[in-house]
Amino acid sequence: MALLTYRGDPQCGGQGVYVRNLSRELALLGHQVTVFSGPPYPDLEGGVPLVRVPSLELYVPPGPFKTRAWARIRDRIDIAEFWEMLQGRFPEPRTFAHRVNRLLADAGATFDVVHDNQSLGYELISIEASGLPVLSTVHHPLTIDRELALEAVDDPRQQRAIRRWYSFVGMQADVAGRLSRVLTVSEASSRDIAEQLRVPPDRLHVVPVGTDPSTWRPLPDLRRIPGRIIATTSADTPLKGLVFLIEALAKVRADRPADLVIVGKPDPDGPIGQAIERLGLRGAVSFVKGITDAEFVRLYAQAELAVIPSLYEGFSLPAVEAMSCGVPLVASTGGAIPEVVGPDGHAAIHVPPGDAGAMAQAISTLMQDPQLRRDLGRRGRQRVVDNFTWRRCAELTAEHYRQAIAQRQERPGTS
Repeated sequence: MALLTYRGDPQCGGQGVYVRNLSRELALLGHQVTVFSGPPYPDLEGGVPLVRVPSLELYVPPGPFKTRAWARIRDRIDIAEFWEMLQGRFPEPRTFAHRVNRLLADAGATFDVVHDNQSLGYELISIEASGLPVLSTVHHPLTIDRELALEAVDDPRQQRAIRRWYSFVGMQADVAGRLSRVLTVSEASSRDIAEQLRVPPDRLHVVPVGTDPSTWRPLPDLRRIPGRIIATTSADTPLKGLVFLIEALAKVRADRPADLVIVGKPDPDGPIGQAIERLGLRGAVSFVKGITDAEFVRLYAQAELAVIPSLYEGFSLPAVEAMSCGVPLVASTGGAIPEVVGPDGHAAIHVPPGDAGAMAQAISTLMQDPQLRRDLGRRGRQRVVDNFTWRRCAELTAEHYRQAIAQRQERPGTS
């Protein structure tokens, strides 16, 4: 099978984590997987081959003009990508699909199935029409990201810029609604995709993602640092709710010592950095980026608790990784998070999205109750082992490959 992702580096977010781990586990199950990825490229495991799908890399610092991106233009797809960028749009999903369609046409009958990872470019329709079974994983509808970004600003000019940037969402909705089979990661995402992208419910199938409990595990020999909180962000966007966590931290510190480690690197001049300065939290918040999984596990082992402050999540890999490490959670009820962490008090204390006061109260409750922390951590670990592993994700995904192939063979004119 051909597994497609327009950005593959796990450091760029959950979609890169998905491709690296799913491809490895599919290969371990005996399937032949080839990953087609745009830059930044993934570091694949298990001998999975990578086909690089070069772009103009317009969003690499210090920017397209200082990097002279136009000097690398090779064809009409590159011209379209550069032009879309000049218009303030995000062209990568669209142009990636064009490039992959060309590569797959050159590959002939090499593949039995094509699995897209939320690029949802128009060329997927052409690939499916050529006879190849095509399915796509939609982690959650990006219409939600767009609406939350619009709500976070008042300036009409900024709102127009946000709408231009997210103009590719219309394409994604059109393509998702026309594909024969769409996978998603939670029941909450399935409902939102059906409503917002107009995908018929009978074409939607839930395959939860997960983690590797042998890697993401408790380290009982490491001492937890009193008052240490950990949070993870793959993007500095309103969706992740980090501003509310910063405000909650300030409230907690009014009564007891506490500090926050954020795995990720938000813009120091953006909303997160401004909130830290406004609330006098410089020195109480630290940022870590570019670490290995082993280093990440050690950070979890040193934290008293983790916080998932997102306003919405289609799944929440950070929640699963924290639970797998035996770390108790304070988690919002945004999107699929309750579905992942279980009912209130099972592995997490639930708080309403965007409620810094409720978040501060929940953090304080956990900090002053060691037994509750141990109970939540133990139950969270077991929940991951029972429900959320990459092996199980790969097994379920492979079954959908078989069904997609069989469905294609049953159609008139196919074999």
